[in-house]
Amino acid sequence: MHELILHHYPTSPFAEKARLLLGFKQLSWRSVMIPPVMPKPDLTALTGGYRKTPVLQIGADIYCDTALIARRLEAEKAVPALFPEGQEFVVASFAQWVDSVVFQHAVSLVFQPESVALRFAKLPPEAVKAFVADRAGLFSGGTATRIPAEVAKHNWPSIMARVEQQLAREEGDFLFGEPSVADFSLAHCLWFLKGTPVTAPLVDAYPNVSAWLGRVLGFGHGAVSELSAGEAIEIARAATPAALPDEQFVEPNGFQAGQRVKIAATDYGVDPVEGELLFAGAEELILRREDERAGVVHVHFPRLGFCITAL
Repeated sequence: MHELILHHYPTSPFAEKARLLLGFKQLSWRSVMIPPVMPKPDLTALTGGYRKTPVLQIGADIYCDTALIARRLEAEKAVPALFPEGQEFVVASFAQWVDSVVFQHAVSLVFQPESVALRFAKLPPEAVKAFVADRAGLFSGGTATRIPAEVAKHNWPSIMARVEQQLAREEGDFLFGEPSVADFSLAHCLWFLKGTPVTAPLVDAYPNVSAWLGRVLGFGHGAVSELSAGEAIEIARAATPAALPDEQFVEPNGFQAGQRVKIAATDYGVDPVEGELLFAGAEELILRREDERAGVVHVHFPRLGFCITAL
C-alpha cells in the first residue's frame, strides 16, 4: 500500500480543499511543497506538464484536479462519505458549480487592488510581478474569463444569501445535512476570502455561513508529515502503477485505448499532457507516460472539464 502524497503550497485555495478532504477522511499523508508559479520541474516530472495545484500522488499514479482527488479519497476510505448515498448527484453537481462559478468570483474579489496590497505586502515587488505574470498565463487560452471586480461585487450578495438560506433551512450542520464534498468545495473559496481584512467581511456578514465555515475548517488536515520532491519522484520510479479500473472504456469521440493523445483542462491552466490513452470511464481518464526521472506513471484526470486531442 502506497502513501498518499499531496503536492501543494500553503496559500492555494484548491490545495486547502484537498487538505480538508484528507482531514475529513482522517487520513495520514505526506506533504511535498511546490512553487506557486511556473516552472515546477519536479512536479512536471510526475504530471508531464499539468500545472494546477494540488496534485495527489499514490505510488506511480498521479491524480490531477480536486474533483477527481475527492473520488480517489472516497475509494481510499469510504467512511465518512464525501458522496453520501442518495445525494451523489446533488453534492457533485453543487461542487462543480462552486469550483467554477463561485471560485471565479472569489478570485476576482481577492485580486482587487485593495486586497492584493495587503495579501502581498510582505513580498518584494519582483515576486509580486512574477506571480501576476504567472496567473495571466494561467488564464490564457482557456474558456474561463476573469470576472470584473464590479461584477463579482454585484453578484456576491445573491450567492451568499442563497447559501445563508440553505443553511438556515437545513436540519443538519452542513449544506445538505451531513458533510459532503459540497461543503469542502465551497469552504475553500470562503477560506480564500478570509485571507485579508478587505475580503473577510464578505463572509463574516453572513452568520449562518460564518458558523458553518468554522465547522468545516474544524475537520483539520489529518496527520501530515513532510517529504521532499526528490523522494516523491523516487517513490514513483520504484512503484508500479495500479491496475486499471474494472469499468467499460467509454469514448464517444472515437479515441482508442493505446492511442497517443494529449489531455488538457479546458477552462484555465490548459497546458497539455502527452501520453498513451489507457482508460476513459464515466468520470476518469488515464494517460500512461514515461519520464526519465519518474519512470512509468499513470496520470489521472476527470472527464468533466478536460479534453482529449489526437497526436
